[in-house]
Amino acid sequence: MKVTFFIGCFFSALLAHAQLTHPANNSAFIQTEVASVYVTMSPVDAQTMVTDSVYSDFPFVASVIYASSTVHDTLLNVGIHVRGNTSRDAGKKSFELSFNSYVPGRKFHGVEKLNLNGEHNDVSILRTRTSNEILRQAQLPCSRTSYVKLFINNQYKGLYINVEHMDEEFLQKRFINDDTGNLFKCYYGSDLTYHGTNASYYQSTYSLKTNETTNDYTGLIHFINVLNNSTPANFVCDIQEVMDVDLYLRTLAVEILISQWDGYAYNKNNYYLYQRPSDGRFVFIEYDLDNTFGIDWFNINWSNRSIYSWANANRPLYSKLLAVPYFKDRFNYHMKDLLTNVFIPSNLIGTLQSTQNMISAAALADDYKSLDYGFTDQDFLDAISQAWGSHVTQSLSTYLQNRYTSANSQVLAFQNMLNPCTSGLTELNDIQNIKAVKAYDMLGREIPLDAKNCLKLITYENGETKQVYEMD
Repeated sequence: MKVTFFIGCFFSALLAHAQLTHPANNSAFIQTEVASVYVTMSPVDAQTMVTDSVYSDFPFVASVIYASSTVHDTLLNVGIHVRGNTSRDAGKKSFELSFNSYVPGRKFHGVEKLNLNGEHNDVSILRTRTSNEILRQAQLPCSRTSYVKLFINNQYKGLYINVEHMDEEFLQKRFINDDTGNLFKCYYGSDLTYHGTNASYYQSTYSLKTNETTNDYTGLIHFINVLNNSTPANFVCDIQEVMDVDLYLRTLAVEILISQWDGYAYNKNNYYLYQRPSDGRFVFIEYDLDNTFGIDWFNINWSNRSIYSWANANRPLYSKLLAVPYFKDRFNYHMKDLLTNVFIPSNLIGTLQSTQNMISAAALADDYKSLDYGFTDQDFLDAISQAWGSHVTQSLSTYLQNRYTSANSQVLAFQNMLNPCTSGLTELNDIQNIKAVKAYDMLGREIPLDAKNCLKLITYENGETKQVYEMD
């Protein structure tokens, strides 16, 4: 007995990539110079903000002047507070400026907030910038960045990197006409393991940042359930129904190349999940990218680590996808493409050097850079070519060369495997007189043509494909 299943428009819609747009840099993200941000606030509030309220997100009121060679903007009643997780304890603290805390709906050059990060771990203050630039060149969702000099009550607080906030504005600029879905910020502990349908379990680590009033976690829970509990025979198709898997595999390749160990695959931390309304599928988005390019706290050589056993244990999104031959083949494609067209050491080192030249005056005048690890002016100047030591185990140039060489030597050849869930499947009667060539199971593995009692894809000598369940 032979039963044929026809799959057409459903999978065609399922696998179509939604268009991702990268917004142009504007006056909030100046690329050719270091802008100045002058914050004026009550001296008492300024002291309270970094002491008694250091773990609070209460927005202290301030006025802000944002100035460059082409822009001079003054904004009153701006909210400011210390931001970050462990970095709130740092000597050089990070801050968030919120333009709509006291003036609802107000935006500054199209953004509601500015995240000013002190980068106290990174002697070069180049890693976050370079990581986001690689993501952008790879056509993956990421934040815009720029550099600013921060002054609070006329005291120079140092050189900061300005990182675009991920919120409704971020979505509107990247997912055109597809920006009203749920955006989850995934904190430490977000390993994507399944813990039942009670939303309260997930809310402690997966924080909903859009549509908060509705507070709907059902889509996220369904995605995690499919990831963990779909049967082996159905997994390859089921997971593509709930996630943009190909986009994630490309993101994973970047995560490994920049050694973002503080993200999902190694540290179950620091990523966003966005559910597109158009198709209901989740998109994986990287963020918080300062612990990259050779920064290490685990005594691991990240530049040589295997690209196929890079993750930590209990990371189902990594382990279950790479266990599928088709998905692993797609990962190989993206890794090779990035190594050929994006992750090119000579190009990246040239960009690092030009960026360092642009920010050097502001960095050398920054006395706060020494508070946490004793970074000196010379350490900053040497960061591209020399390893600082301790947690900065490799210079930027050494890391880039080693990771490029190691990844190139490890990556397997791309075989252009057939997606077991592809569209264009043909009815049995249309091709019953054409010779069958190969058969695949639903994980993309080749199986005998006469295999019985299984769902399989059969390709024919004319290039067409059908999906059948054939029983004895």
